[in-house]
Parts: sequence; C-alpha cells; structure tokens
Amino acid sequence: MHKGFWEKLNKPIFALAPMHDVTDAAFRHLIADVAKPDVLFTEFVAVDGLVHLASQEKMIQHYFQYSEEERPLVAQVWGNNPQHFFESAQLVEKLKFDGIDINMGCPDKQVVKLGGGAALMQNPSLALEIIKATQEATQLPVSIKTRIGFDTIDLSFIQKISEALPVAITIHGRTKKEMSSVPTHWDVIAHIAPELQEKGILVLGNGDISSYQDAQEKIKLSGVDGVMIGRGVFGNPWIFSKEAREVSLHDKLIVLRHHVELFEKIFGKTKDFSVIKKHVRGYVHGFDGAKEMRSEIMESKTASQMMQVLETLIQKQ
Repeated sequence: MHKGFWEKLNKPIFALAPMHDVTDAAFRHLIADVAKPDVLFTEFVAVDGLVHLASQEKMIQHYFQYSEEERPLVAQVWGNNPQHFFESAQLVEKLKFDGIDINMGCPDKQVVKLGGGAALMQNPSLALEIIKATQEATQLPVSIKTRIGFDTIDLSFIQKISEALPVAITIHGRTKKEMSSVPTHWDVIAHIAPELQEKGILVLGNGDISSYQDAQEKIKLSGVDGVMIGRGVFGNPWIFSKEAREVSLHDKLIVLRHHVELFEKIFGKTKDFSVIKKHVRGYVHGFDGAKEMRSEIMESKTASQMMQVLETLIQKQ
C-alpha cells in the first residue's frame, strides 16, 4: 500500500468531493484561497479518453489543470477497462498529481450504462482487477470512492475491494438506487468503518454534510477518519473553515466575483461560460430579493459582464 501524502495528514481529514463541472481548477483554486481542506479532488475523468492521443490533450486542459496552491490534489478517474486505468495512472503520475482516486459510485445513467462508476459494484472481480492494475502502474497512493450498495444496502462490495488495500475508501452513505432521495445512512458507514480501518485503510464518510460543525458530529458518531464534502460547498467555500462565522451577502458577492475572475483566467478560451452560472444560486439565495438579484447576474453573457454586474451589486451593499 503506497500511502503517500495520506499518512502525513492529521485526523480528522477534510476533503473536497469530486463533482462534474463543479470542482474544476477555478473552483478548487477558490476553495484553496477561502478555506482550504486537507485534500482536494479533480472532477472525474474517463480513462478511455485519457489514453487516446486524439482526446488526451484536450481532456488534460479541460480537467487536469491545477495550481500548486491546491496540493495535495488527487485526480479522480472512471471507466471499466483495467488496461486503460493502468495507462491513465501512469499519465496522472507524469502530470505530478499527489494521488489517484477511482470512481466506483457515480450513479449517472450514462456512466453506469458504459460500465463505469456504480456499475462496477455489480462486478466486484473487475473492480478488484482495476484497482490492482492502477496500483501496479504507479507509486502514487490509490484510493476509491463508492457507495453502500447498488439497489439495496450491501457491504460485500466494499469488503471485496478492501482486499486490494487502497490507501483510502470514501463511502457515500446511500445506494445507487437511492441517489440523493433519502438521508445518508451514516449508521451503515459506522458499521463498516472499523473493518476497513483494521486493515490500515482510511475511511472517509460522505453525504448530507451541511457545515464544519455538522461534519465534526458525523465524524464523532461514525468513527470515520474524515469526511468528503460535496453539495454542501455550493455557495459556501467557507465550509472547511474551523471558525463558525456568519457570511454576509457582501462577502458572498466578493467571493463570487473572484470565482468568475479565476474561471475567466483559467478557462476563458476553452470552456463554456455557462458552467459558472450553476454556482450563482449557491451564493445568492435565502433573502428578500434573491430571485431578482440572481436573474440580474444570470443575464450576463460573458465573464466580464458578470463581473461588472457583481461590482455594481457589491457597491450597493
């Protein structure tokens, strides 16, 4: 087991979850500036695309750009071809990431249809082969993100992949079928955690974490080594801050403007500007006039227009 940076982290460990079209280089840089967690993850990237020269350069530019401020940074990949995982792991090491994480829990219909993400939970022998191929290809620490079952709660898959001794397993406390329609089963995470920890595997819990204090409570109750926070970070890059604070609308607008600036600087010529708009609701909600303010911001056609609108709104606060 190559533990790499993981063995140097103090517990409890706080990690930013990989989220498609969310945790890009601009957002991760913002998180690192505002309240940096212990570990950051990239968006998940298809190994099938990474191994083909025709798409490799574009995918690296789109998904695998990063700044030194984001370290330790883990590249997350998905797919179902062990050889492609082997080759992708070598590329990830060449790109000097700090670790590689295999997505074995994404419930997206297209991903599952292609045999990746949560689909691997129905093929534990292939999942194990993929983990071992990845481990053989690199000296980087290999971790896994998965769920507590496919259609029903069933921990046998997690138990099976633990045989490969990944350095860490992040467990989302819902089944693939449940998606996000029910509360996270933190009791189930608590049930499996000791078995993995006895093997030297770090366990991160994931699901329904709304604040730093909420995370601390879930860590204490479940006995995990840390947490991975996903949706709770929308409009709240302060969530990893140990100091409880009320964030004013003025501060949120300033950080949103900084987010737009980073997006334009990094992706201005390569990525659709509309991607940044999915973050606006996170920052602007929960007060009288929020809907109207969001509409005003969302009407922007370019990053420069949005920054101008935000500057005007900031001045009014």
